Amino acid sequence: MIDATPDQALSLLDHQLQLLQSSPGLAEELPPIMLWGPPGVGKSSIVRDLAKRQGVGFLDIRLSQREPVDLRGLPVPDSDRGAVDWLLASEWPRDMASRGILLFDELTAADRSLQVAAYELILDRRLGDLYRLPPGWLVVAAGNRGEDRAVAQTFSSALANRFCHLNLEADLEGWARWASGQGLHPDVIAFLRFRPECFFDMEGGVEQGWPSPRSWTRVAQSLRHGTHLPDSVQALMVHGLVGQGAGTEFLAFRDWALALPDLEAMLAGCGPIEIPERADQRYAFCSGLAHTLWRGSGEGDRQGDVLGKRLGRFFAISERLSSDFATLTLLDAMQGPDEATTQARTQALMGHEAFESWAQRHGRVFSEHLQAQMTAIPTQTDTMPLDEEALDA
Repeated sequence: MIDATPDQALSLLDHQLQLLQSSPGLAEELPPIMLWGPPGVGKSSIVRDLAKRQGVGFLDIRLSQREPVDLRGLPVPDSDRGAVDWLLASEWPRDMASRGILLFDELTAADRSLQVAAYELILDRRLGDLYRLPPGWLVVAAGNRGEDRAVAQTFSSALANRFCHLNLEADLEGWARWASGQGLHPDVIAFLRFRPECFFDMEGGVEQGWPSPRSWTRVAQSLRHGTHLPDSVQALMVHGLVGQGAGTEFLAFRDWALALPDLEAMLAGCGPIEIPERADQRYAFCSGLAHTLWRGSGEGDRQGDVLGKRLGRFFAISERLSSDFATLTLLDAMQGPDEATTQARTQALMGHEAFESWAQRHGRVFSEHLQAQMTAIPTQTDTMPLDEEALDA
């Protein structure tokens, strides 16, 4: 089975969804995508986020929580005709002009009888003669593999042969770009770039908290909403989400990150530019700089003096960084919570007068990074891994 990053899977799903929009007649020809991968890697969130971004319907079917009758419908006897009709659930989309994604999540957790009940809808996009899935709806499935220590049933050859199978792997840089755009806590992003081995690890006990993209996202969200909690309670929360080992490393890293210079004062021009010497603090510095840039900056006023001065100061600071760190910081600063914000931030940064001077110093590494993105499946967040030795040089 071929490995794919979440961004690559997202690109393929987006491509199929766009094909159905322009040519609904292709519905019978496009193979449904089956996303395989360990828990917490983001299989279902990819599909849900795509539906939200495209403004289409989304229907999440958990077969492990269903009975076969939930799919096929209830039998209703018709004594006059001496026959039985089927009463289908109202959740199935009826509008033939509608668009959406039908996700059979945790498909591998369902037993064979439920998988068989789903065959007809997955294979033929229909339920008997009573229901046909509108052509604008994309069929997707997701599930865990047998080695993931999660509930997983085997697939029949008939069902497996219908899908296009993708094995999702955890992608730190793709997640970091997304996390930056979502405004997640910069200490988490910085730590995982410094210690990428802690991003995803199923080697230890997985019956309690363990490191995964999902659990680190929850750490970042919990820190943002739990600033009023005592440090000891925050530590319990971190350990409960990602486990003792990774949690202890992160909290030690965060102690160093809290000793960073005042980034807000730097961006406001009220303090000197101070670049940390330690590698771990430089990671925290870069993530924090990109995160702080847009806070209280008057971002909505693109021509405003406040934003222009902050951007100028941002470039003055990042010019002092090595090219790999400067590129990392600029790419993080470009990210927004949605496509429109990302585009606006990118235009503001690259259109600023100080960008030319920045590009003269760091442009080669920045161009190489963008070129690497273009040779892969193009997505908003796809990035190449950073060279640790080059960063420390």
